[in-house]
Amino acid sequence: MKLIVAVIKPFKLDDVREALSALGVEGMTITEVKGYGRQKGQTEIYRGAEYSTNMVPKVKVEVAVTSALAQRAVEAIQQAAHTGSIGDGKIFIFDMSGAVRIRTGETNETAL
Repeated sequence: MKLIVAVIKPFKLDDVREALSALGVEGMTITEVKGYGRQKGQTEIYRGAEYSTNMVPKVKVEVAVTSALAQRAVEAIQQAAHTGSIGDGKIFIFDMSGAVRIRTGETNETAL
């Protein structure tokens, strides 16, 4: 099993969700986050004054998938989140040692 964590631009969330749903991914966790990478922030205008901010708004998508589905899920996220611009985001893949569905007690891949 794999845990895939993607940090993407907020307006690409629906595209990513649809791409993962098409693969059969049944659940995901979404968190609004802020951060920066190589672009070191952005310039914004507030009440007519321009200012720089170190943190850029992003969305973190977390999905747990079977090992067999992991590579296709990563490719789907990458294609759906791609704009070709700086700040498209990153995808991280972690090995997952286990999962438990609280309601039923199902474990590992059956809990996904």
